[in-house]
Amino acid sequence: MIIDLKRALARQPGALTLCALILIALILSPIVVRAQAPPAEASDPLRRTSPQETIFQFLETCHAHDYAKAAHYLDLSKMPAADRAKQGPALATQLEDLLDDTPFDIATLSLDPEGDASDGLSAGRDHLDSFQVDGQSLELQLERVELRPGYHVWLVASDSLPLIPQAHQLVEETPFEKKLPQPLVTFEVLDTPVWRWIALISMALVLWAVARLLAWGLVKAVRPVLDASALTGPLRLLLAVAGFRAALELASPASLARLFIERGLALMLALGLAWAGAVVVDLLSERWRGRLDPRVNGVSYSVLPLGRQILKLSLFLFAVLGVLSAWGYNTTTILAGLGVGGLAVALAAQKTIENLFGGISVIGDRPVLVGDVCRFGTETGTVMHIGLRSTRIRTAERTIISIPNSQFSSMALENISSRDKILFHSTLNLRRDTSSDQLLEVLSSVREILKADPKVEIGSLPVRFIGVGPYSLDVEAVAYIKTADYDEFLTHQQDLLLRMLQAVEKAGTALAVPLQESFNLPRGAK
Repeated sequence: MIIDLKRALARQPGALTLCALILIALILSPIVVRAQAPPAEASDPLRRTSPQETIFQFLETCHAHDYAKAAHYLDLSKMPAADRAKQGPALATQLEDLLDDTPFDIATLSLDPEGDASDGLSAGRDHLDSFQVDGQSLELQLERVELRPGYHVWLVASDSLPLIPQAHQLVEETPFEKKLPQPLVTFEVLDTPVWRWIALISMALVLWAVARLLAWGLVKAVRPVLDASALTGPLRLLLAVAGFRAALELASPASLARLFIERGLALMLALGLAWAGAVVVDLLSERWRGRLDPRVNGVSYSVLPLGRQILKLSLFLFAVLGVLSAWGYNTTTILAGLGVGGLAVALAAQKTIENLFGGISVIGDRPVLVGDVCRFGTETGTVMHIGLRSTRIRTAERTIISIPNSQFSSMALENISSRDKILFHSTLNLRRDTSSDQLLEVLSSVREILKADPKVEIGSLPVRFIGVGPYSLDVEAVAYIKTADYDEFLTHQQDLLLRMLQAVEKAGTALAVPLQESFNLPRGAK
């Protein structure tokens, strides 16, 4: 399971970023805690600050075989002083056997210094565990005791101590254990008989193989509706974790070992769910990409992968933070550290982030698309690529200009390719000696040329006499050629200009020659 999970995380590049950010948070967390934490109550050297912490430290002490110290986690105040030194360690030994050899879950105890207010017990009392002995229910409880003014600790309640020897008779070899070789029962690893570890490892291997078959079967069952083959890995992990959690009830390890195993399973379950969510995000994004306009490659190759990685990273982040919160860690501190670390990264990469948002602006607003011809500043070219950092444009000289998106998004962009028709605008400079009749004939002929052409769109006055110049009479022709293809426009413009020149010649006049050029004509030339 762990190897498969490592491979899954290796395929998610955002997981590395997540680890880095959490590392920054853990480094910065002491600063945040010192800045935000209120003054605490006098600390207890035995760390009996909450019900769960008391029992955790009690079991740690017992597993170190220091039963004299473990007796300090029991409320012996109502026991005669002469009996405490002998009975205290004995009761601690019996309670250790009870908690280790019965299905006791330390994670159910409260981490709150005030205890669990929802357990139905009086304030300062918490439930520890219950046992059925000869049809009688024995309930052990914890009590918050004030050793001195302002100094409170959690101890096993004094009225629960007489119940420990009665419940201890449950701790005996089961009929199954009596059939096993004695070394498998008596030899312990982490305070758990070795036969239980063998059983758990064997069940884990079997469950991993069974989970693979079940995951394969589920994916094959939904294949006619959805190709979910990428979900085989996360499904296998989730099924194996769920099965192993149930198997713990058949061969339960000691309390502390069980606590760490259950925490590991909870983490693997959360990561498995995040992994499954990441696969679903990939499937949806690929389906969305297939429906995008091919020219919007800035979305399909830049924004879509970025958004996908951010979403997948968020899934893993929430999974890890949720597990840490369930374990009792202060996730607020980690989030505050992530915020400080993110601010530091943002300040260090200000220009990069500026270009990033510029690219998102260009891609989202779409003033130009890949393949469009546009005019920006004094340059004109074809858009080749719109990325998250820069936009690449090929100019008429066949060179590539790379413009940072922070600049490109703030430019006045003229999208030449988006026009539906192209303006035809020409001025005929007739000679000054052109008569009024000749001028009227030119105006009429040019108007008829434009009006008769089906590819030309004219207004109410497409041809007009606009004034008398220093050396010419100026006639302006304005219309639209109904094409978006610039090569077709140039061909049609050429044809119109030739016919307009023929109309000028037919009217008996000609185009004017600038005065400064007429001064240089050879003698005798007109």
